[in-house]
Amino acid sequence: MPQMAPMNWLILFIYFLLITFIFMNTLYFNFNKSIKINFYKSKKTKNYNKLI
Repeated sequence: MPQMAPMNWLILFIYFLLITFIFMNTLYFNFNKSIKINFYKSKKTKNYNKLI
């Protein structure tokens, strides 16, 4: 195994973390937008009925 400078590993680690973070965020928000809309509609109606 050829030795690399620790800075290179750090840069690679941060780079992959950022990619995974952005990828997971896009998946999470796209997934939630489709599902949460239905949940919010049902919850809002229930809350309003309770208040009344």
